[in-house]
Amino acid sequence: MNCTTQIQEIVKQYREARRPWPATSKEIAAWAIAQKLMQPHPMAFLNQCAYQISEAMREEYFIDPQGRSVRAKHAAKVMRNGQTLPLWQDIRSGDRVHMEVALKQRRQQIVGDCKQLKSDVDSFNQNYNPGKQIEMVFDFRRDLEEAAGANAA
Repeated sequence: MNCTTQIQEIVKQYREARRPWPATSKEIAAWAIAQKLMQPHPMAFLNQCAYQISEAMREEYFIDPQGRSVRAKHAAKVMRNGQTLPLWQDIRSGDRVHMEVALKQRRQQIVGDCKQLKSDVDSFNQNYNPGKQIEMVFDFRRDLEEAAGANAA
């Protein structure tokens, strides 16, 4: 069992212990440390555990009834006690409000990545590209259709 799978098992145990859910990765890490499921590390152990838990949750997928590979855990950044914190929820048991926030925030991350990519391409073409301009298409409909077709095959 690799580290990611072990941490996913700790998240499962956290939920089975009926701990607060949705939860931050730090809350899960604090519980895992208290339960001696994760051992202290000299440097920022809580943050390290929280990071590893977040990464493991981000990489957990399942196959839905229609045969699609779907990410199981989703984070939504919310205000809690005056701090913006990412709360994790499982798509299979999450409420609509949490999932709408999480999915819209992921879309905004994609938009931000596209904006940065456009700046990079434009700068390269205008300042450093002596040859044919690199063209970048930001309409992903064809890509999504092709991916759906590949998944169906």
